[in-house]
Amino acid sequence: MAEQGEYDLLHHGDREVGDGLVDLAVNVRLAAPPEWLRRELADTLSGLAAYPDVRGAVEAVAARHGRPPSEVLPTAGAAEAFTLLASAFRGRNAVVVHPQFTEPEAALRAAGQAVRRVVLPAADGFVLTPDAVPADAELVFVGNPTNPTSVLHPAQALRQLCAPGRLVVVDEAFLDAVPGEPESLAGQRLPGVVVLRSLTKTWGIAGLRAGYVLGEPEVLDRLRAVQPPWSVSTPAAVAMVACSRPDAVAEANRLAREADRDRERLVEGLRGLGVEVAGVPRAPFVLVRVPGAGRVRLALREAGYAVRRGDTFPGLDGDWLRIAVRDRETTDRFLAALADTLT
Repeated sequence: MAEQGEYDLLHHGDREVGDGLVDLAVNVRLAAPPEWLRRELADTLSGLAAYPDVRGAVEAVAARHGRPPSEVLPTAGAAEAFTLLASAFRGRNAVVVHPQFTEPEAALRAAGQAVRRVVLPAADGFVLTPDAVPADAELVFVGNPTNPTSVLHPAQALRQLCAPGRLVVVDEAFLDAVPGEPESLAGQRLPGVVVLRSLTKTWGIAGLRAGYVLGEPEVLDRLRAVQPPWSVSTPAAVAMVACSRPDAVAEANRLAREADRDRERLVEGLRGLGVEVAGVPRAPFVLVRVPGAGRVRLALREAGYAVRRGDTFPGLDGDWLRIAVRDRETTDRFLAALADTLT
């Protein structure tokens, strides 16, 4: 168990980017939505006078994951889901497994919740050990694959977290960026397990805020009771329908395979420069440890590249950086710039 410490939980990758910088700080794969998705989103503009109706999105997501519609709740991105969970389950003994996306802890603290941290050690590759979670934890948050470590935890380890009276929240925001979506719990109805999904990363629609929650109907009813009316916009609901179709799922898997190849090239290049890459990365980003990473990050900005600082994630210090996976040409240019900063 870690001491609380002080971290800027509201610092995200978008605060690193700036005019003229190549963005390796934000984990959004595409610079813009694909043309077919842009057309469908554009077609919603003529209907914006009407209030949003998410029923089509619910049915599409349910079919995509093989679950009944009663087990699907659309949200304004995965971030809204964290706020709903913190509000609906206020008062539970909350544990956040770190290092991970800081929004769950930020949402819990904003709701007045006390939060305990379980910090996975770098020496073990940031791999989840189920018995590290205290037995009295009633609300547990874990990412899979985890941001920023890029670790993909085995589904069996996640299932071992289940216990009577406990709600386990698995953030699968990047799972569709892993070929074949291994270790996913999205298609399984497990007592006491909630799965969060995001469409923004794979499809280049972070500005749209589109995500959803999968879980037991009684859990989703509690979230729905505290969700603001019409929080999911019409374009976001249309995106959920479009991105849940079989051809879109197949395209996402193709993009994931491309990202796998691009990540391998990035990791090989980093290690060739003597840079430590954490664990076994499986997501479209990697976590690296570089002594004096703050200086390196600023030097990279001078060279035109934005990367994500790591010391705002609980469990990481100032020697860590997160680097988003990009195409081969961008990676090669970045590695050359990084080599210059390390000499």
